[in-house]
Amino acid sequence: MTLTELRYIVTLAQEQHFGRAAERCHVSQPTLSVGVKKLEDELGILIFERSKSAVRLTPTGEAIVAQAQKVLEQAQGIRELAQAGKNQLTAPLKIGAIYTVGPYLFPHLIPQLHRVAPDMPLYIEENFTHILRDKLRTGELDAVILALPFNEADVLTKPLYDEPFYVLMPASHSWTSKPAIESELLNDKSLLLLGEGHCFRDQVLEACPTARRVDEAKHTTIESSSLETIRHMVASGLGVSVLPFSAVDSHHYAPGVIEVRPFVAPVPYRTVAIAWRASFPRPKAIEILADSIRLCSVAKPPAQGKQHSA
Repeated sequence: MTLTELRYIVTLAQEQHFGRAAERCHVSQPTLSVGVKKLEDELGILIFERSKSAVRLTPTGEAIVAQAQKVLEQAQGIRELAQAGKNQLTAPLKIGAIYTVGPYLFPHLIPQLHRVAPDMPLYIEENFTHILRDKLRTGELDAVILALPFNEADVLTKPLYDEPFYVLMPASHSWTSKPAIESELLNDKSLLLLGEGHCFRDQVLEACPTARRVDEAKHTTIESSSLETIRHMVASGLGVSVLPFSAVDSHHYAPGVIEVRPFVAPVPYRTVAIAWRASFPRPKAIEILADSIRLCSVAKPPAQGKQHSA
């Protein structure tokens, strides 16, 4: 039994004439007749009653043709799925991002991506690196955006951009007189950090050794669950903090409330990358995603050393 034979009997049932059915199937009448007879012999039953004047379905033939029609429709559905699969930019893409990247990247990325892949909407999740790692491994996410290093078996990574860190302080802070801040100055017990589990916290402590010693000594370093909460506490005068470049201008404070300064060289930074399973069947989607991220303004920090007011 073949799809071609099923198409023959469905068309013959519709036309009730071998010649017209053969013409619709783009075959000769003998070819169609042989195909129908072959299927009847295989099934051991007559599908059609034949006479010189007409071709009619038998009662059993009616049920067979109805089922054959369903099979042909399902086969067409498979072809359509395959056709859609050839265009890797026509299905949703499941993207994960760490908490300190997603809120600042996505408002720039989504419009950029929509211009080049309008039929590829994003399912988005923000989470910790270790949870994104697990979901990438199990296929719950197609790709994740995070900070290097990131090593996982059978997972590919591509660096996207380097993002420098900036010091955030209240506008009344004495450091506002400085064009740039030395990392050694960040030894204050009122340094505001993200809580355990955030990779950005570890990167800040790595960049500021004195602050790391304060943290290891379990002094009163203040922790928070998000960069935005930290920004609010800095604005209130509680302390100073460190932000990645993408988060610097993402706020609604009026001028004169908070100030931002770069670090003195060597400037600490993180490398933001995209990671995806090596077996993921839509490499074009990953390529378009990566290219779109690189075009975003958050991926293009200004030259270091320039004073920045928030």
